[in-house]
Amino acid sequence: MNARYARQIRRGVVAVAITSVALFVAGCGAEEKPSENKPASTSAAPRQGASAIQGSQDAEEPAETLAVLKGQKGLELAVDSMERDAGGFLTVKGRLRNTSESSHAVPPQTSGDETEVVKHGTSLGGATLVDSVGKKRYYVLRDTDGRPLTTTGLGVVKANDAVDVFMQFPAPPANTTEVSFQLPTFEPATLKLS
Repeated sequence: MNARYARQIRRGVVAVAITSVALFVAGCGAEEKPSENKPASTSAAPRQGASAIQGSQDAEEPAETLAVLKGQKGLELAVDSMERDAGGFLTVKGRLRNTSESSHAVPPQTSGDETEVVKHGTSLGGATLVDSVGKKRYYVLRDTDGRPLTTTGLGVVKANDAVDVFMQFPAPPANTTEVSFQLPTFEPATLKLS
């Protein structure tokens, strides 16, 4: 197991522990009756025809979406951020949505066709960034065991549901200002790099 994978697992464990403590503390502080000197809480009426799940997803969506790639059977990939880090990596984050009225499986082609990547299940390991000016194609990074550094274990996406996803690539040179993002079975999109 490489160090990066171990750090990701530790972060996940810490996040679960913090969330558990926060929920416990919030549950312990509940009052039986509302205090008379506190203002009454108000809640906005839900949009007509919107489910509770959609309402919670709307609150979590980022303010700006960089691109939306259309796929097959109502699947869409909304790219929300592209972040360079000091280690020379570029992380793409977004949401894989099913905009149709029925559940659909993520196409296996999104994993790409490399044997090492495919054996780790359905993923977004087939994604690439193309720098047409620098004439280079960047593939999703892999760890020492061949696992792609992207969301894995993608299966069926329920109707009108979304799954948070990420992909990590080697960062293009600092003077590269835009790349073409490509994912098998989805339309390509041009993304600006900051």
